[in-house]
Amino acid sequence: MDNYEYTELLKEISIKMQNITGVIEPEKIKKRLAAIEAMENEQEFWSDAENAAIIQKEKTQLQRKLLKYQNAKNAVSDAIEIYEMAKEENDEESIQALYDDAASLEALIRNMEIEVLLSGESDANNAILSIHPGAGGTESQDWASMLLRMYKRFAERRGFKVEVLDYQSGEEAGIKDASILVSGENAYGYLKVENGIHRLVRISPFDSNAKRHTSFSSVMVSPEVDDDINIVVEDKDIRIDTYRSSGAGGQHVNKTESAIRITHIATGVVVQCQNDRSQHKNKATAMKMLKSRLYELELEAQKAEKDGVAKSEIGWGHQIRSYVMQPYQQVKDTRSNEAYSNVSAILDGDIDKMIEDVLISFNKAVS
Repeated sequence: MDNYEYTELLKEISIKMQNITGVIEPEKIKKRLAAIEAMENEQEFWSDAENAAIIQKEKTQLQRKLLKYQNAKNAVSDAIEIYEMAKEENDEESIQALYDDAASLEALIRNMEIEVLLSGESDANNAILSIHPGAGGTESQDWASMLLRMYKRFAERRGFKVEVLDYQSGEEAGIKDASILVSGENAYGYLKVENGIHRLVRISPFDSNAKRHTSFSSVMVSPEVDDDINIVVEDKDIRIDTYRSSGAGGQHVNKTESAIRITHIATGVVVQCQNDRSQHKNKATAMKMLKSRLYELELEAQKAEKDGVAKSEIGWGHQIRSYVMQPYQQVKDTRSNEAYSNVSAILDGDIDKMIEDVLISFNKAVS
């Protein structure tokens, strides 16, 4: 990197920082935090525990966002100031140090851009992620289990917590269905872009003739519904079926109908849970999954109405990403139109850049 390249980098970063400031609106955040502090000083504020909890959650999120913004702004300001001083004093050592730190500075601003993009109504929520293999039997079921591992590893890398809500093993390998709750900062904001059909091309380990196979699995992601979001589901709106669990859990699970399947009649949404030995706990979890899915559908409908387009359901024609392992190694996302060659790392959970590229491409499309 030379002086010209670094100068251009600082110009680009400064423009991005101005755009970020316009979206974040730090002064508005400061005013809101001051208003919350004033509320906290009033005795009656704490008498309503439910409302106080909601406000405290908002306060924490605003403080975190403001701190990240200030750190990024200070880093850019410091880099510009040090660079100007170093040029005046012909301080080559300081200039080289700035060059060395350029990648870190770019990464900091990119993370701030992603923070701005994760400011949707439900982006801060936990995520309920479900995986369903397509037609193809063992081959597709194995692909579904590979996706499940990928998301678990992604969550582990980010420090997210994963709780298995439903897990049905395949007869020979893989899974028939699986649902997990991913808990962490902006879990839904990140994982929402995984909604859709994922395609795998590889030489099948289950084919004795070593032929290349194409498999599909669908991924559905919904925001976990907070207690302050009121989603009403009446008994007449749903059908509840019980059945014997097929997953792990011991002799008791297989001999009692503890598994629950709930069908929402109007929308056709189906959720199921068999993770617990207790039918009541499985029913409660399944209802939580249903409400989250219905809430997501409502958000999609509102967005479609706002954008003036017809809402489209996720179907087998809605392929978002292809993972090719033979005859070449490549993962291609149809939304960002980006291709990645580190297939093994991606399947091991290194999907942050893919997700961020999609978020950025969505933002460019809107703007």
